[in-house]
Amino acid sequence: MGIFNQSPPSETETKKRILQAAQRLFARSGYDGTTTRDLAAAAGVAEGTLFRHFVNKKAILVEVATEGWVELLTDLLTELSEMGSYKAVAQVMRRRMLNIRDNSDMMRVCFLEAQFHPDLRDRIQLEVIGKMSIVAEAFFETAMEKGVYRKMNPKIVAQVFLGMFAIAGFSQNTIMDPNASPQQMQEMAEGLADIFLNGVLVKDE
Repeated sequence: MGIFNQSPPSETETKKRILQAAQRLFARSGYDGTTTRDLAAAAGVAEGTLFRHFVNKKAILVEVATEGWVELLTDLLTELSEMGSYKAVAQVMRRRMLNIRDNSDMMRVCFLEAQFHPDLRDRIQLEVIGKMSIVAEAFFETAMEKGVYRKMNPKIVAQVFLGMFAIAGFSQNTIMDPNASPQQMQEMAEGLADIFLNGVLVKDE
């Protein structure tokens, strides 16, 4: 009896299902290799429902990429307040590495399709990377004023940090074995934190 009383999914839930299905299919078959019929079937909706939520297939691609990046970088920046020590930076890096591994489909879509869709690349740069860089720069500038970090150009520090964060995420597939142990992941995270905080040159006595 209860099954007949279930209410239909809300518009928000339907849109989320479409985006999740698109992320899986774009990562597996590519944007060009995925039809709107494929998307509708994977999301469990009628093909016409796709176009009630999105203007076209390209709009779905753009939202998959930008929404995923916003979520990842927002999580990262909320943790910046913890980054007053070597150990804290290492832990943030490690958490982000795990988080990006869990979102590998989204990352694959972003970096593969951005090569072929300049409008997608520009949207990510403007709407995500640009805005997050401003937030990170403001954080590091404040931290420098408080004496947590030494005085230097906070914009450069923010750009380097966000770049290292991206490397931390992709290290699962580029620098390290995808089946790396927790100990190996911790060593990588601590190494990135060490380089970010201390550099690599031996300091003069």
